[in-house]
Amino acid sequence: IWQKRWTWSLGFGLGASREEARAQPRTAPGVPVPFAFKRTFLFVSMPGSVGYDRSNDLLDPTRGYRLKLDVNPEVSREGSDVQTYARLFLEGSAYQGIGESFVLAGRARVGSIVGADLLAIAPTRRLYAGGGGSVRGYEYQSVGAVDINGRPIGGRGLFESSVEGRYRFGDFGIVGFVDAGSVNRDPTPTFNDMRFGVGVGGRYFTSFGPIRFDIARAINRGPLDPKVAVY
Repeated sequence: IWQKRWTWSLGFGLGASREEARAQPRTAPGVPVPFAFKRTFLFVSMPGSVGYDRSNDLLDPTRGYRLKLDVNPEVSREGSDVQTYARLFLEGSAYQGIGESFVLAGRARVGSIVGADLLAIAPTRRLYAGGGGSVRGYEYQSVGAVDINGRPIGGRGLFESSVEGRYRFGDFGIVGFVDAGSVNRDPTPTFNDMRFGVGVGGRYFTSFGPIRFDIARAINRGPLDPKVAVY
């Protein structure tokens, strides 16, 4: 009923936010840098997506692949400053069964923001990586540069990838995985300053879908990242 080969969506968004700055502000020589200051943004957006699904199961695929493209043009206003930009994402995943019980799964995702400088974009509209569903083993959104207060700055270019080996026995399963990702200031995703995470996990397959439990560790972790992360 729910799994379709082609899916699409189109929406309209209107919002406002008041956020703490996520980068060192420009100040005159000799003027102390404030610890934090607020920025108020107004947004108008029109998000759209199209997806193509050739996998054999919506929640627990064992063969096939999926592709999804997200395009989100936005207009942002901060005071008298108006910025027009687009948030773009392309994601693909593939699944290959080996024998009756083992599945090799891979995922890759790239993102880009084109049309505006990084510091002119609201912090919540920038691109981030790290945490569950992204690069496991790292603190949420911690992949990439941080500001003078230790908070993630975000970026305009994003790359994420993951490879999993899944073994199922009855209603249970075990998984080993390697995740990788990077966030950079330029709109073109790159492999510079890549972060890697490794881990293992368990699965319990219920009648309504699998429940997962993962333990991961960051390979080249930073000061914000835990020694071990649980998802």
